Amino acid sequence: MDSCVSAAIARERHGASNIALLHAGYGQLTQDRERRAFTEIADFYGVQQRLVVQLDHFRAIGGSALTDKNIAVPENQLDATAAHGSSIPVTYVPFRNAHFLSVAVSWAEAIGAGAIYIGAVAEDSSGYPDCRPEYYRAFQNVIREGTRPETQIEIVTPVIELKKSEIIRRGVDLGAPLYLTWSCYQSEDAACGACDSCLLRLRAFAEAGVGDPLPYRQGVAAR
Repeated sequence: MDSCVSAAIARERHGASNIALLHAGYGQLTQDRERRAFTEIADFYGVQQRLVVQLDHFRAIGGSALTDKNIAVPENQLDATAAHGSSIPVTYVPFRNAHFLSVAVSWAEAIGAGAIYIGAVAEDSSGYPDCRPEYYRAFQNVIREGTRPETQIEIVTPVIELKKSEIIRRGVDLGAPLYLTWSCYQSEDAACGACDSCLLRLRAFAEAGVGDPLPYRQGVAAR
């Protein structure tokens, strides 16, 4: 959802013909469903320039409930996670966003793109360390030092300071296809409604006063 709205913002700023979309699968439990969401969103916007990569090493590395089947995805623990403050959830994929950004920078430099938009959210996320603004400021320096002298690529995090409910409202204003997005960490048919990502999404739609178009398991209601 955050990536979809970020794409809508990029399209508004740069024009529909100047957008290229990147999708990375990394062995996550819902990678097939997320790939479908990517394709449908790209089709919705008529984006021809697309890159799909598969980062299978994350499954071999493990250490996350999203990529390691021996680690259970926590359910109904969103408030408990927040109460612990600095604790990092088991759904955190170690240093994942650096891998995404590295692929994006390589592609951006190859095709001459001037900006990389990423839908990271700091305030209203699950507490992942690679969703903080300072993380992206540091990576901006890596780009400057590790690309051609003439290369100018800016990392843009258009929703990083927004609450999830504000992201939804921004998406609605832009006509973003939120109904094509997928947020669940562990289900690919109907969203579980119990993992952190589902709970954040349900709460955000309720706060935004907008109906969530995703199908959920029977009995799950907006919170």
